[in-house]
This record gives sequence, C-alpha cells and structure tokens, in this order.
Amino acid sequence: MAILPKSAVESLFDQLDQTTTLIEQNLETTYLDALTESIANIADGGRVKVVDGLPDQQTVSQLNALYAEINLKQYDAELIRQAIQLVTLKGLRQVKVEPNKQMTPDAIGYLVAYLAEVFSGGTAFKTILDPVAGTGNLLTTVMNHLQSITKQAMRGFAVDNDDSLLEIAGISSELQQLDTTLFHQDAIEPLMIEPVGLAVADLPIGFYPIDERAQDFETRAQTGHSYAHHLLIEQTMHYVQDGGFGFFLVPNVILETDEAKQLVKWVTKHVYLQGLLSLPANLFKTKEGQKAILILQKKGAGAQQAKQILLGEFPNSNDQKAFADYLQKIRTWHQENLV
Repeated sequence: MAILPKSAVESLFDQLDQTTTLIEQNLETTYLDALTESIANIADGGRVKVVDGLPDQQTVSQLNALYAEINLKQYDAELIRQAIQLVTLKGLRQVKVEPNKQMTPDAIGYLVAYLAEVFSGGTAFKTILDPVAGTGNLLTTVMNHLQSITKQAMRGFAVDNDDSLLEIAGISSELQQLDTTLFHQDAIEPLMIEPVGLAVADLPIGFYPIDERAQDFETRAQTGHSYAHHLLIEQTMHYVQDGGFGFFLVPNVILETDEAKQLVKWVTKHVYLQGLLSLPANLFKTKEGQKAILILQKKGAGAQQAKQILLGEFPNSNDQKAFADYLQKIRTWHQENLV
C-alpha cells in the first residue's frame, strides 16, 4: 500500500506538535500553555525562551533544530491558521474546556466568511470585531477569506476574558501577518473600539451573572439573570458602523423563546434582521444543539430592510451539489433583495 505524501498543513502541524510536546514534557505544563510558548518562540524568530534554566539545554538544542526547519514564508496565512487550529484543538481536548470556549469549526467559519463576502456587495470591509474571540479562529478565518477576495488588508479587533486563549489568538494572528488588536476583558463592559464595518461572533449560550451591568441593556431580562448571548448581540452591534453587518452564531430557536421578546423589540428599533439561516443539521449531535447564523444590519448609511428576509436551512454539508446550489441561491437572494 502506497504511503501518501503529507499535505503542507499536516507537515506544519507535525512541526508545531513536536515542539509543543517537547516544551510540555520538559516544563511539566499543559499542552495548551506549551503551544503558546512554542508559537511565541517561532514569532520571535525561532529563539527559545529560557526561564530559570527551563527548558534545559538538551531540550533547547532539540527545539533549535526543529525551529530551523520551520519556514513560514513558504505558507500562506490560511494554511498557517489551519495548522495552528489543529494543534490548538489537541490542547483544548486535553484540558476539556467548557462548551462555550470550544473553537468554532472550520465548516462553520467558512460559511460565516462566505456570507460576509456576499453581504459586502463587493465593498471591502476595512475593520472587523469578534467580541468573544477565544483563540481567534473564527475571526482569522473571515479575515483571511475576505482579504483573499478583495486583495485589501483588514484590521481586526479580538475581545475575550480568557487571557490564555487570547494569547494564542494574538500570536496566531502575528504568524498569519494579520493586523489584529487584542482586548482582555468582559465584552459586556464598554469597549475602547471605534465602530467597525463588520462583526462576527460564536456567542456563548447561557445567563450573564452580573445583573447590575446588564441593567444598561435593552435586551436584559425583566426579572432574574439576562441571557449573555442577547446582551452580546446588542453590545456588539453598538460598536458596528451605521449600515455595517453582524453575523452571530446563535441557538436555532433564538427568536422562539420566552426571553426573546426584549431581543425582538431591540432588533425592531435599532437594526434590520436580514437573515436567519440554520446550519446543516449533520454538524450537530442533537437537534436541540443546532445553531443558526443570525444576520443583522445596523440602521443608517443607506441600509434598508431586505424585501424578503433570508430564511432557511443549509442542506447536509456532505451533499456537495445541494450545498453549492444553496450557496448560489444566497447570492441570487442578495441580488434580488438588497442590491
């Protein structure tokens, strides 16, 4: 049986995995922390950071030899992102992070990127915000796609309250040569960010624990804790320019719950609901866990409500022809309803 040659992504993954494992074992730390240190070393020109004699000299020599073989200049940004995503996934599985901190799968990230491309109408977005960026995988997926389409650079803003995940996002962006600014904070607090043209977010689902902070939001619950994903939608669109777009990964039933009344009231007042597309059912273990992409446009700057809201469900992602046809239908819908 012939052995197939490794792809460029697999080769880079192996190199990142080897260096990470060496650091993990020598420093007796987690794989995820070792990954952060390894990609930071790569970003620093392959220089191994030594603190209090660790890593030891033998490990430093092994790392130096491995780093000398890594030449990121031969890879494009998207390939680098994919390889970093794979090693990050390995680290996340080991520490068993909570569901709300899981990485957005590429299959979903690419759909968000495609929709952002279609809704841009050929106009390049210059700025993009992800208020719950985590490791930055969704943010950089969209940035890489749009920059490859428009041939114009974007500036990204990543917010997250987990400093270890955000550190990976920062170094990953640096290795991909993406212009990204990081903010380590609770995204519900005021952001030091000028309004952006585009926002994307894989929203954490659940209740927001700080009721006092939620009091300033129109989407807050009238009694008890408010839904964090409702507050984050309102907060994020506040930092979107007039006429700009927000693409949010939300529960499939987001507009059908008892708590949705305040959200719907806010949507009617401040933004246009341009679409709600259920993601392919085969991407989720249960129907209850199925998500959708909520598409909002900030009012103003010539924005208008679509003649017909884009509603539906993506077909099974394994049915390539049906899937391609559906993507084309979205382009046709955009031409007929928003242009």
